[in-house]
Amino acid sequence: MTNILIIILVLMLIGALPRWPHSASWGYLPSGAVGMVLLILLVMLLTGRL
Repeated sequence: MTNILIIILVLMLIGALPRWPHSASWGYLPSGAVGMVLLILLVMLLTGRL
């Protein structure tokens, strides 16, 4: 389960990079979503639910 979460997180980090022309107008939304996922995973790790 942890390996799958790490793979998904890495893919989200790659997808959050504004390297493609169609994603230049997205602003902070992709990196904000990745930050929120990281925060949720951190809380789950600290509470022992993961």
